[in-house]
Amino acid sequence: MLIIALKNASRRTGLFISLYISQVVGVSVVNVFLIFLFVEPSKQTSIPEHFRGYQFTGPLRPAKVTPMRNILPSIEVPDYAENGIPISEREAKQRPGAIHVHTPEEIEAMRVVCRYGREVLDLAGSMVRVGITTEEIDAAVHQACMERNSYPSPLNYNYFPKSCCTSVNEVICHGIPDERPLEDGDIVNIDITLYHGGFHGDLNATYFVGNVDEESRRLVKVTRECLDKAIAACKPGTLYRDIGGIISSHANAQGFQVVKSYCGHGIGRLFHTTPNVPHYSRNKAVGMMKPGHIFTIEPMINMGTWRDQLWPDDWTAVTKDGKRSAQFEETLLVTEDGVEILTAGSGN
Repeated sequence: MLIIALKNASRRTGLFISLYISQVVGVSVVNVFLIFLFVEPSKQTSIPEHFRGYQFTGPLRPAKVTPMRNILPSIEVPDYAENGIPISEREAKQRPGAIHVHTPEEIEAMRVVCRYGREVLDLAGSMVRVGITTEEIDAAVHQACMERNSYPSPLNYNYFPKSCCTSVNEVICHGIPDERPLEDGDIVNIDITLYHGGFHGDLNATYFVGNVDEESRRLVKVTRECLDKAIAACKPGTLYRDIGGIISSHANAQGFQVVKSYCGHGIGRLFHTTPNVPHYSRNKAVGMMKPGHIFTIEPMINMGTWRDQLWPDDWTAVTKDGKRSAQFEETLLVTEDGVEILTAGSGN
């Protein structure tokens, strides 16, 4: 009864209690030593109920996720903002057709939203440091979107609960921002998409947290190289299926593997649309690049196996072997003689 009472007190007050019991054989003597350590309840971390019994592939664990953030009434929102269902996307999938060729007016609108996306990602990236939580980064991203009269596209997209994706260490993509502080040696990908003027702009990058080991640094460097090599091949006449071979060739030569479950995609008035742009070789993507096509390339490169699995939150994709993964993404426009990186930063 004593132990039960102490456990209950611990849950209510935030007391962590260590109980030591010694018993002399044949003598009814019990020595009880209690060590009390007070920890504020708000600082305690525990596995969410729906994760109980789940076999994690790596060391990362989920933390508390706060409620969805509110949107200013003046912000134009996509069709899924209220009920979580991207109706327009689902309807488009039922009537597939040619890849959309954007008009000059649409291209200009995409330049605007992609520029805003770059500004927000640069802001988020500048916040990365030991001790900050991805929840804090998400809050800053949300506020930056509001300041640009833009909707954070991930928010409530198929019920995603936050305004950006933050993927730490073995998380491949779609990590949910939470209250876990970033630790020295982590890598974290921040994925930003804005909806502005009726169009989406999408990009992401992977950042170092403190002192990162050399192999993780090499993984991130090679991942960026994979994207850059793929972008260099984009021009009228390039087959979408050929992009995966370019990425796989470089990644495999460096001892890494390419995730196959997630791919680049067309983007514009819809968050995700045709074409599909797989990042692995010998894929069956259809279509040829033409001037006016707009799409993302976003390779996810793993230290170990390319295989992935999903956390019980139905969003967080992690490596099957728990080893690290990195990703970079840009939104691209095929021009008459090449490609324009709509989300380009000063380093591109």
